[in-house]
Parts: sequence; structure tokens; C-alpha cells
Amino acid sequence: MSYLFLILVIVIFYLLTRGYKTEQYSTIEPNKTQKLRGNLRDHEAGLLVALMAKVAKADGRVSELEAELLSHTFTDISKVFSNPDEIREELKKIYNEEKNSFDNTLLLAKKYLKLSKWDYLRRVKIMEYLLNLAFIDGEFSKEERMITEDIASALEIRDSDFKNLIKQFEAFYAQRKNQVGMDIKRAYEVLGLEEGVEFGEVKKRYRKLVRQNHPDILMGQGKDSSIIDEATKKLQEINEAYELIKKNLVK
Repeated sequence: MSYLFLILVIVIFYLLTRGYKTEQYSTIEPNKTQKLRGNLRDHEAGLLVALMAKVAKADGRVSELEAELLSHTFTDISKVFSNPDEIREELKKIYNEEKNSFDNTLLLAKKYLKLSKWDYLRRVKIMEYLLNLAFIDGEFSKEERMITEDIASALEIRDSDFKNLIKQFEAFYAQRKNQVGMDIKRAYEVLGLEEGVEFGEVKKRYRKLVRQNHPDILMGQGKDSSIIDEATKKLQEINEAYELIKKNLVK
């Protein structure tokens, strides 16, 4: 009797789990709502935020634009879960803890590699996003280069692909530096505001536009287009306009 019962249990277990893959519960599926199974720190979502923390703090500071991008990224990632508010708070906690040390950077990258072992393009896109975060303030420091190189190596990103990504960003920002800076009138036009508004309104508008134009780390996965697209160009224009107005209004 017990022998037959054991066989029945095995058969039922097989039928329930024959389509199960561990990575389905450990990776982000952008077009699906999923329930977290296990520790968020071991999930792709937690690992991505931890790696972002390392890159964002590599140069010792987080710019206002970086902070805005990180905030929207937490929101994007948390939306794929059935309890987004709780997940977002946990992602913020992971970020705040991981930004204080670089000792476990390679370990985190190796964990991510294990989750995406058979999806090279996915890892390249994540590397592209991390580089975008490093470059977003217009500078790519020695520390940022070192940590992104370490992460790329741990993720087994081909050296040629990593260097090509850096060249794209360098070319993009070099071109921007050669452009004639905007004047205050143009700055207000970019933000869609009338001159003379209070700075609080300027900041509110800035945050709204950044939210609308930020590179989406989830939607960028699997796409051929580079993260250096019209959205990123627009984001840089928005930030330049905001910084110019802030300089004029905040003494």
C-alpha cells in the first residue's frame, strides 16, 4: 500500500514540475507578473540593483540624475512582481547596503552569470545599462572603468563587445561636449516651462521628464537598438536644461 502511494506521489510531482525550471523563478520576465520565491538578493532583480549600487558609487558620489534613474529603475523592476511596493522597498534596502562596499562585486556578478549562463545578449544589455549609469554624469572615472571592467569579466562579456560599448558612450559624450551649450531661454523651452516659475516647479517638471525618458532596463533586454538612442539624447538635453536653470535660480 505504501509502495503504491509513493509511486503515486512521484507521478503527481513529475506532472506538476515537468515544465519547471529554477531560473523561471530567479529571473525577470518583463511581460509577466511573478511572485518572488526565495530571497530577493539571489533573484536577478536583487543582483541587478546590487551591481548598480557598485557602479553608481564607484566615483564616490551619486549625481542628481543618477539618483533619479536609479529610483525609476527600482520602480520598473518591482512592477514585474505581484507585490511591487514591498519589492521596491527591499530593492532600496539592497542598494543602500551594497553601495557601502565593493568587496563582493565579483561574487554578485558571478551569481548573475549563473542565472543568465545561456543568454549572452541579456548580459551584454545589462552591461550596457551599467555603463550608461557610469557615463550619465558626463564623466567616466578611473574607478568606474575599473569596476565595470571587473563586472564585465565576471559576466564573461567578450572584451571586444565591452570595448565597443565604451567607444559608443565615449563618442556620444564627446559629440555632446562639442555642441554649443544652450542658453537660458532654450533651457526653459526644453522643460516646457515659462521663465520666472519657482524652482520647485522646475524640479517637479524635471523629474517628470526624466521618468518619461529614462532608459528602461527591462524593455531594453533582447532588443537590438543601443541604449544610446533618442531617449538618452533627450535625457541629456533635459538634464543640461535643468542644471542651467538651477544654476541661475539657486544661489
